Amino acid sequence: MIPALLAQLGLPLLARLLAGALGRVDHPAAKAASEALEQAGATLPPERIAEANRHLEAMARLESEETRETIREVNASLRAEAASEDAYVRRMRPTFGYVMAATWAAQMGAVAWIVVRAPSEAASVIEALGALSVVWSVGLSVLGVYVYKRSADKALASGNPQPGLLDRLQRAVEGR
Repeated sequence: MIPALLAQLGLPLLARLLAGALGRVDHPAAKAASEALEQAGATLPPERIAEANRHLEAMARLESEETRETIREVNASLRAEAASEDAYVRRMRPTFGYVMAATWAAQMGAVAWIVVRAPSEAASVIEALGALSVVWSVGLSVLGVYVYKRSADKALASGNPQPGLLDRLQRAVEGR
């Protein structure tokens, strides 16, 4: 976004805008930067300005291509999940996530209720939550594995398989 804006505005205009803005700041460093920008804008030869603008345009093109590629990958993975014929595969991960969220909400609601209705029991209830940390860590770990594995499945279905551990090790050894 910034490279595209800079490519449209051009370096001299940007330097003048920044110099003007910094000139209004009551600080010696800002004043010095403002003067340096004004001098640079006045002394840069047109070839250098054209070169800087070409560079900014190239940066804008690269950023645009990167954004397009990201959108393409997201769309491909969404299509792969939607195209799955197995209803369990398509719905298992979200269902488990919703169950985890509902369970968490119920637990926190119950704790809040106890804290409000029986403040004398609040300390022991909150302490008991600590005993549930292992259960929650297991559930959240399972959810994390589901998300990770489903992402790999979607990548495979979209034609972009994720390299396995041995593939990554081989590439590291070969220096690729």
